Amino acid sequence: MASYLQIENISKSYGPKVLFKGIGFNVNEGDKVALIAPNGSGKTSLLRILSGKDSSDSGGKILFLKDIRIAFLEQDYSFDKDKTIFRQIMDGASEWTASLDQEHLWDYEHRVLRLLTEFSLPDPEKLMGELSGGEIKRVAIVAMLASEADFYLMDEPTNHLDTDAIELLESKLRHSRCTLFMVTHDRYFLDRVCNTVMELDRGQVYIYKGDYTNFLEKRQERIDLYNAETDKVRNIFRRELEWIHASPCARSGKAKYRKQAFLEIKARAEDSYISKSVDMSETRMASTYLGNKVINCRDVSFWWEGKCYLSHFSYNFQRYERIGVVGRNACGKTTFLELLTGGWNPSLGGQMEGVIERGESLKIGYYHQAGMSFKPGQTVLETVNDSHLLGRFLFPHEMLNTPVERLSGGEKRRLYLLTVLMQQPNFLILDEPTNDLDIVTLDILEEYLLDFKGSLLIVSHDRHFLDRLVDHLFVFCGSGVVKDFIGGYSEYRSFIKDYEVEQAAAKATEKADAPAEKPRTASKRKLSFKEQQELSRLNAEIPELEVEKASLENSLSSGTLPLEELTRASERYAEVKELLDMKELRWLELSLETN
Repeated sequence: MASYLQIENISKSYGPKVLFKGIGFNVNEGDKVALIAPNGSGKTSLLRILSGKDSSDSGGKILFLKDIRIAFLEQDYSFDKDKTIFRQIMDGASEWTASLDQEHLWDYEHRVLRLLTEFSLPDPEKLMGELSGGEIKRVAIVAMLASEADFYLMDEPTNHLDTDAIELLESKLRHSRCTLFMVTHDRYFLDRVCNTVMELDRGQVYIYKGDYTNFLEKRQERIDLYNAETDKVRNIFRRELEWIHASPCARSGKAKYRKQAFLEIKARAEDSYISKSVDMSETRMASTYLGNKVINCRDVSFWWEGKCYLSHFSYNFQRYERIGVVGRNACGKTTFLELLTGGWNPSLGGQMEGVIERGESLKIGYYHQAGMSFKPGQTVLETVNDSHLLGRFLFPHEMLNTPVERLSGGEKRRLYLLTVLMQQPNFLILDEPTNDLDIVTLDILEEYLLDFKGSLLIVSHDRHFLDRLVDHLFVFCGSGVVKDFIGGYSEYRSFIKDYEVEQAAAKATEKADAPAEKPRTASKRKLSFKEQQELSRLNAEIPELEVEKASLENSLSSGTLPLEELTRASERYAEVKELLDMKELRWLELSLETN
């Protein structure tokens, strides 16, 4: 098996802070490596060194196998807002396309258009400046995948993607023969794509072959062994300290070597790991009392520039319930949170109808996607004046006097989260809290939230995070429709996939017009005659659309269509996909009425 990448003796420091020193490792052909480390440990710096966008302080060796093609997905994709999506990708692909003849250039263009359609970007002529953050990330991913590089370097590929896009990328990478090296905090993505976990810890690299669960087990073994050795060193240190204090020769020049050894032992004795499985009871903060009335919504609707983001939503939030909010990018999830918290300002546009009532005892802690701000010049401790809490959330004592502006992006996110928790809310509303947080922080946050004595509402595309923390989901289906699904995210996806399998089987056996299967639980009400007819039509129409979608996918991936036909097929594919989504969601709505 060929070695695709050899690293020897590379280092990186920023001022007095050493990120890593003299590290080395190999990446072989077919390896799919996930790099894990706390925020601020140098993950992005390492990726930038490997991609040639930064350099090692100590020189060292970075050797890629000759003639392999390398693509780098950065966290922040550079683009020209005045270019179309298609032109942005093609102009950025000159290193891949410069040597191609016309036939192979057409193949490349076809591949770009097909991937754009698959990632729900069917209009290649749309300007980059008109795209949302999630759409820009999808353009970056299409540009990377279209290269069909041998080696992908990826920095947080799932950030800002909705779950459909994450699962599509996951599928493509899992079935690809590519070699990859990526930073990710998405544990399901890591588990399903990667076969190796690399940990960057205290400036050193540790390699674990296998999945995320194996990594957790082996890492804990390493930490336990290290702490056991530290305990032994502490015993030696105590004896040496007694010798230093008691022995006259300790003050003579004859024992300099032993005094130097004493200093080394002292440093080692003071060094130990705090296990990842920290006791969060020490971190627990009291939440204020929450009465029976939390937030009551009655027939709430919201429009913005003629588009409906919430339609006739009614719900009474309960004490201590835990709700996840899921749906595609730009379907109204953040708008929903702004309405609940009272953050929507009518003077900025939009129209709301209905009533939202908030309980007198309600105290909301709201973690915004874009709400992070700090006072200039403040230190970490001045921002969150609780050294114990800071320590538990991975801000050690030596960082407490660090100015906030010197923190990494992930460290700032972690500190901002603590400013929200410090308010002692009784209703926590978290909008994409996992973006830019490292896996260790996510584990600590999950433990804290599992013990949180209040109500919880989480918007997230992190499937692992939702599965651990929520009891039911608000599913944003589009056009303002919100359905309540009892269960976690994996249960929801399983429910949808079971339905798709049932429909495929119905088509194969030519029983598409058969009555719908009985719900798995006792029905709450009977469908009207009109609704039963609609459900029967959906049972017939959905399989037909699935067949057409599959046919279009085959045509788009064939590489034989002329550009004109390819464009028409792409447009029709987008129409079919949107129609299929709409009908599947309507089927789900009717099914949930009777579940």
